[in-house]
Amino acid sequence: KLWPDGIPGSKTDPSYVEKITITDGRITRCEKVVTPDLTVFLPAPEKANGAAVLICPGGGYGVLAFDHEGNAIAKWLNDNGIAGIILKYRLPSDQIMTDKSIGPLQDAQEAMRIIRRKAPEWKIDPKKVGVIGFSAGGHLASTISTHYAEKVYDVKDNTIARPDFSLLIYPVVSMDTLITHRGSRNNLIGLKPGEDQVKRFSNELQITPDTPPAFLVHSADDKAVPVMN
Repeated sequence: KLWPDGIPGSKTDPSYVEKITITDGRITRCEKVVTPDLTVFLPAPEKANGAAVLICPGGGYGVLAFDHEGNAIAKWLNDNGIAGIILKYRLPSDQIMTDKSIGPLQDAQEAMRIIRRKAPEWKIDPKKVGVIGFSAGGHLASTISTHYAEKVYDVKDNTIARPDFSLLIYPVVSMDTLITHRGSRNNLIGLKPGEDQVKRFSNELQITPDTPPAFLVHSADDKAVPVMN
């Protein structure tokens, strides 16, 4: 669990019930996440190179595509000697969050910090921890890459949340209505966000010299997320 002592900025709504789909013993889909957590896949010791990647599945900030953008990626990373750590993050909701726009970022920041705190136990080099995200998960990966130092909850120590690198796979990056994925934007910042929120979460506008290096890949014929992202 990411928050064993209580989730920051959370509200309780009994009607908001987490739904996890399991197929052949694997989690394949998550909806209405209430308890965010990490699923840790470590590589075989003889293959391990000390690197780790936090995996952010996509799903328009409405669901989590936990299988092909989670389990399969963890296996691929493990095959290459890299720890694959899947983040089951909370999906933005006014029902369970006082500020839904920062809920996923809170989870991603704490996930990065947990990986570094656990680095000795998991035999990970804390200076080789990156993030990969797909679609809306790519937006979250680009958010943690540009907002890693933003104070969105009270941190109990000085562990940093900055990824050392990011892999943005057909990502939503911008909240600009001309190129964004509307479902992701609506779910994260609402139907009528202020210009400040649009700019804040248009992560192409938040890059600084300290932003970690990014690898991006996107298909020109993507029918869901415009390649302009």
